[in-house]
Amino acid sequence: MILLRIGRGQTVKYRPISLWERKRMGTVLDYLHEYGNYSFREKPMTEVDSLALCQLTYLKFDGLVPDVREDRRPVTLKSLAESADFDKLFGDVRYEKVNRELIWGMLAGKRFSTLKLNYYVNVVEKQWETQFSAVTYILDDGTVYVAYRGTDESIVGWKEDFNMAFLSPIPSQEYSLSYLNTVAARLNKPFYIGGHSKGGNLAVYSAMKCPDYIQKRIIRIYSMDGPGFRPEMLKSGEYNVIADRVVKILPHSSLVGMIFESDMRFQVVESKTFGLAQHDPYSWLVEEDHLLRVDGIHERCLRRDNTLNQWILSLDEQQLRTFVDTLYQVISASQAENVIEFTAEWKRSMGGMLSAMKEVDDETMRMLKEIVKALFEIAGEQVRQEVTKNVQDSREKLKRQSKPKLSPRRL
Repeated sequence: MILLRIGRGQTVKYRPISLWERKRMGTVLDYLHEYGNYSFREKPMTEVDSLALCQLTYLKFDGLVPDVREDRRPVTLKSLAESADFDKLFGDVRYEKVNRELIWGMLAGKRFSTLKLNYYVNVVEKQWETQFSAVTYILDDGTVYVAYRGTDESIVGWKEDFNMAFLSPIPSQEYSLSYLNTVAARLNKPFYIGGHSKGGNLAVYSAMKCPDYIQKRIIRIYSMDGPGFRPEMLKSGEYNVIADRVVKILPHSSLVGMIFESDMRFQVVESKTFGLAQHDPYSWLVEEDHLLRVDGIHERCLRRDNTLNQWILSLDEQQLRTFVDTLYQVISASQAENVIEFTAEWKRSMGGMLSAMKEVDDETMRMLKEIVKALFEIAGEQVRQEVTKNVQDSREKLKRQSKPKLSPRRL
């Protein structure tokens, strides 16, 4: 066992593992099976519980969980599973299978079977380049978990993420603060805040900006591979008030979580996959009741992340705005309405984007290619699966063509 020092003197346990061990290790779904029968009174919140709740936030609760504009009684996770509209929860087909497993895993034990959900909000405003969603969970020990959804499958959601490069605050950050203040006023309880991807950034932002009497009730803030903040925001001192309660976790090939990563402590965990596909929380490896630590961000990925951050910070606001608008125009040239279409129709998407890229300079072209590549990798496995299938089909076709024809048998 190795004690690994990360950030401001923080140490975590790191145990090197073999490839064989990694393949045998479980994920958040296995954790639910192993520890699902412990209540939160018996076993307090863990980082794996937080990961499960952050992923649950991606489900489409519209019409099923009370809206934040109403102050109604919460619904239970069990009642959602019994609803006639249960299948509507799985609108994001990329993760439909594993998200179904997540819910059934939660319901199988007493830890989450009594989970209550309330104050749902889902805002997608294309005109204002805004995508924001949040939900509040009430746990069986009386504590509350305020969870922010990360970037969903909408193209406008990705545009808002890119706007973080020059705009502060972005609309979702303002929404996150308003949401936290509203929920904290209605529920006078200690609470956790968390989110995956952009949701992690919103969790930290809302905790930094909320009034001190609300900050005092925050137990912990979880950022699961969430982007950081421009240096000037961290220098304001607001982050220091909550820094000791922030748990930022990144996979070892992280790109999203390393954006503007400068002065925030973070811990690095192992994944069962490689590259930017590690952004998927279902790929993060679990050992007993915690995520498996590794010794740091992969060196090649760290160079890529540093290069991207240095390039972004070297540009002034107008240059950044021009770059982000150009990136959005390039992605919009694919004519896709969402990331699912963008990756599923990748041949059409690439054709439109290549045409749109012809007018940009070499440096912008290089960064556009890096980000578009990342978008494809983060979005899911559809592209790789289709390419693999095409290669297999071509091989089978060649085999059939090269197979010698038999002459008719003479009687």
